[in-house]
Amino acid sequence: MARAWSLKTRPQGMPKHTDFAMIDLETASLGAGEVRIANRWLSVDPYMRGRMNDVKSYVPPFALGEAMQGGAVGEVVESNDDGIKVGDMVLHMAGWRDEAVVPAAQVQKLPALDVPPQAFLGQLGMPGMTGYFGLLAVAEAKAGDTVFVSAAAGAVGSTVVQVAKAKGMTVIGSAGGAEKCAWVKSLGADAVIDYKGDVPVVKALGEAAPKGIDVYFDNVGGEHLDAALAHANLHARFAICGMIDVYNSGAATQLKYLARLIGNRIQIRGFIVSDFMSRADEFYKDMGGMLSAGTLKRQETVHEGLETMPDAFLGLFSGGNTGKMLVKV
Repeated sequence: MARAWSLKTRPQGMPKHTDFAMIDLETASLGAGEVRIANRWLSVDPYMRGRMNDVKSYVPPFALGEAMQGGAVGEVVESNDDGIKVGDMVLHMAGWRDEAVVPAAQVQKLPALDVPPQAFLGQLGMPGMTGYFGLLAVAEAKAGDTVFVSAAAGAVGSTVVQVAKAKGMTVIGSAGGAEKCAWVKSLGADAVIDYKGDVPVVKALGEAAPKGIDVYFDNVGGEHLDAALAHANLHARFAICGMIDVYNSGAATQLKYLARLIGNRIQIRGFIVSDFMSRADEFYKDMGGMLSAGTLKRQETVHEGLETMPDAFLGLFSGGNTGKMLVKV
């Protein structure tokens, strides 16, 4: 019998293991146009925290007691659709479980790129696409710009660092701890700030970017956003991807330097990766070229077994991942 994780109770603040419960899923016969998928890899992403709250958002909240959802890569083991064959490896959104039955229209065959399948949950999937379009389309970053990236050791941030360098930009990343900072530096970042160090982020950014920043890619919020505002140049552009600093506390970022928004004509724009799904071919073509040229690196933090899904998720909020957080089923 298939199994899935469900949300037992809605978290207050930081989620706890007791907020999750494993449930059994009935083995259903396939309907017309449906496929059965044995999940091999499950994605773990910060945005999932928002779906645990019973509030209106760009995606509906998880229903209590029902199987949760998220990105997954799996192998088709049964198909009632002519376009999807048994043995095909596919990407879909019925994660947090070991087996899924979904309409074939809701799955995507993995693109023909020479990478392991789990890469399509990270650098060559939703996180990578988020970083790519957030940097180039939302922030309109260009060669010669100085770019500041928070959570630069994560799945999104590490992609932003590499794409920015490939496009001729100066990059300053922020990460927590010496090991992660060294990894970000190995990706090509011109400077890396250790936000867990003794120097406040706003001071460290001033030292790393004495001439200011033109672009800020925000995954964190909090003092990182404040620091970016403090050092933003005239007509700087901010792409607001996430604010993991406030997902559990609910506290607003301080915005101590918000008044600089006016005189420096700073543009701040939030976005969701689904805004750019119609341009996926452009992403795969460009990233595929970088991949072939050997200019892309990626790293994964892997938890083994469906049982570890809550551990992996909670690890996102304690710095437990370098690169993409994954669960191998």
